[in-house]
Amino acid sequence: MAAEPSGDDTPVLPLAVTLGDPSGIGPEIIAKAWRLRSAEGLSPFFAVGDMRSLSQVSDIPVERIHDPADCLGLFDRALPCFHVEESADVPMPGAPTIDGARSAFHSLEIATGLVRQEGAAGLVTGPISKARLAEVGFTFPGQTEYVAERCGISRTNAVMMLAGPSLRVVPITIHIALRDVPNILTAELIRSRAIVTARGLQRNFGIARPRLVVAALNPHAGEQGHMGDEEERIIAPAIASLVEDGLDITGPYPADALFTPRARAGYDAALCMYHDQALIPLKALDFDQGVNITLGLPIVRTSPDHGTAFDIAGQDRADPGAMIAAIRMAYEADTRRRASNAGA
Repeated sequence: MAAEPSGDDTPVLPLAVTLGDPSGIGPEIIAKAWRLRSAEGLSPFFAVGDMRSLSQVSDIPVERIHDPADCLGLFDRALPCFHVEESADVPMPGAPTIDGARSAFHSLEIATGLVRQEGAAGLVTGPISKARLAEVGFTFPGQTEYVAERCGISRTNAVMMLAGPSLRVVPITIHIALRDVPNILTAELIRSRAIVTARGLQRNFGIARPRLVVAALNPHAGEQGHMGDEEERIIAPAIASLVEDGLDITGPYPADALFTPRARAGYDAALCMYHDQALIPLKALDFDQGVNITLGLPIVRTSPDHGTAFDIAGQDRADPGAMIAAIRMAYEADTRRRASNAGA
């Protein structure tokens, strides 16, 4: 689905990749991604986090760095790591701790800062435990909102897109209870998400005129008000105003038929009304290659679209496919942005 990158594809800077929770599968899939760097054609990257967690799950060579610029000279022979120390205890796979959560928080903080200071081309975030992070004072719904605030972008203007080889989806509402969705949903929220999505597809994916579709909230798109009136009252007017603004956008369509192979061939991204409406089809189709990319930021930020998987951490069972896809997508987005800026 993605357009090919254009312009100079030589990496100017490496990518910063956080290990996430050191007791989750983040260290394992990052180590596997480095091991597969040549086979997968991955651009240089360096890990940010407690480097001891890497030795718990892999025997790859790891070298500590103090400057991201050192990454390029090391990458072929070892995984460079910007080490974050938190305690004397070595993080153990599958056994999350408060210190591990604190390490994940500080790793995210440091990596975001490095990218903001242009020490790295983009940010790839490893999986974290939101519940554990809350215990150490992390007050954000997720990493997306944290990175947005650090970049000076409002939560409304930072859009979470989930992207895989066969589907791209954007949830209009995200981490809220399902019962709250109808009250949060507004025409302005839909407009904001759609505009950022269209611009993000142009900037990060090289799609000149993105085709967007919008899912209905209710079964059968409300059945002309018999199963809910949000479609007629909120969603359709938002779409009409976006069409007037020049966007290629249609809907609302019943969600149960929006993700068939024939339907997916007709659009570049689907806007969905709530979290699971977007993530269920994406994970069903592209679980091992699904990437979370944040649109609307001044930096590139991606993440594998899965969690910490504490239950399999340290067992050499974690599939690195989504991490590899997140690294590749971040590099391709940075390449397109640089080419676009050079031609501006």
